[in-house]
Amino acid sequence: MLIRKSPSHPILPSEITPETVYHGRRRFLAQLGLGAAGLAAAACGRAAESAAPSGQSVGAGADLKLARKTEMAGGETPTSYEDVTHYNNYYEFGTDKSEPAQYAGTLRPRPWTVAVEGECEAPGRVGIDDLLKLFPLEERVYRHRCVEGWSIVVPWDGFPLGPFLARFKPTSKAKYVAFTTLYDPKQMPQAGGVLPWPYREGLRIDEAMHPLAFLSLGLYGKPLPNQNGAPLRLTLPWKYGFKSIKSIVRIEFTEQAPRTTWSVSAPDEYGFYANVNPKVDHPRWSQARERRLGELFKRPTLMFNGYPEVASLYTGMDLRTYF
Repeated sequence: MLIRKSPSHPILPSEITPETVYHGRRRFLAQLGLGAAGLAAAACGRAAESAAPSGQSVGAGADLKLARKTEMAGGETPTSYEDVTHYNNYYEFGTDKSEPAQYAGTLRPRPWTVAVEGECEAPGRVGIDDLLKLFPLEERVYRHRCVEGWSIVVPWDGFPLGPFLARFKPTSKAKYVAFTTLYDPKQMPQAGGVLPWPYREGLRIDEAMHPLAFLSLGLYGKPLPNQNGAPLRLTLPWKYGFKSIKSIVRIEFTEQAPRTTWSVSAPDEYGFYANVNPKVDHPRWSQARERRLGELFKRPTLMFNGYPEVASLYTGMDLRTYF
């Protein structure tokens, strides 16, 4: 006899992804050759039950020592820890929002090394525990907007990207910064053929040096859970979330614009810049409004996600062409 149990965390109406977004993402992944099992989970479903704690990173129990905390989300209340850690895009651990928290326990965030190379005078490798000692850790409460139309507010813990990159002395040829995530089929058996691996992202160097660009090692005062990109991820609050690459293992200074995963896979849908812009719709859904997890009604999307201080980076650019 089948016994139905009520979920410990029932789905709220505000947490249900719009049907048009769900099916649109499914169609795109189907075109990439995702199998039937993956198609069933390809877009934006949310688990009705809490995932097992196996998704937590190694040593995640200890609180981080934060030198300061800065509110940079207009006074908005942070999204619940449960939603932030159980509603994730991390396709290496499954294509449904609930799957990364369930399956990311296979990721081993220790030991971990980040290689920094390319057009710089002082290339090198840095261990994750050494990273924790390089700069005072600070907490920044940022808005986070997904290209799929949902959003959250997160207290990220880490340090600015620019001063970290400057340690490696980029040369005058360094016009861009390329980032690569870990890809290990043994640690990521759910990855399948959804995207070309490893996941890659990139920025112009002036974007990377902007004070808002942030390297995150934690959230809510604790080390990053695996599903949120342990042990090190990028956080770019004025760009759509897919630019904030997770589980970084390599950073390279380049003279030419790097090829990035989504802009290569679907260049008509996912641009290199990916700045949050309510006036530029995704081909399959509007970007004018967004659904904040935990809220009943949609809200207007803000230009640059509410961070106008980055606008000077794009002076003279047609943001519809360079989307």
